[in-house]
Amino acid sequence: MKVILLQDVKSLGKKGDIVDVNDGYARNYVLPKKLGVEANGKNMNDLKLQKANEQKVAKEQLEAAQAFAAEMEKDEVIVSIKAGEGGKTFGSVSSKEIAVAYKEQCMKEIDKKKIQLPEAIRNFGVYEVSVKLHPKVTGKLKVKVTELK
Repeated sequence: MKVILLQDVKSLGKKGDIVDVNDGYARNYVLPKKLGVEANGKNMNDLKLQKANEQKVAKEQLEAAQAFAAEMEKDEVIVSIKAGEGGKTFGSVSSKEIAVAYKEQCMKEIDKKKIQLPEAIRNFGVYEVSVKLHPKVTGKLKVKVTELK
């Protein structure tokens, strides 16, 4: 019996796969536990439409991420931190501080977990920070670190 999997099933396959299983296994395990449905004409068509919709949504998300990355490259965020004697900084600038400053200054939100800092920013100056917006899109954001007055 051919079955379309609705969830990942160990030893059978991944969600959306069409697999051939024994009739008893399908009737007694796969179908009652809602792990899959019988691969008839209606279900095959539904699967095809669902995959087309998923591709469309993924393409829209990619385009939105690319547009946001292009906007972000024009922006500059200013973060102020305390300084001690001789221009030394107290602490460092974290991704959370960058995300909060970006929201306040540019009125747009970035998830702090998506900001990739190779190492902590511990000096004053202008830095270019990578922001992973999508698995295929990484944007650059200019961060200017100044002394808090």
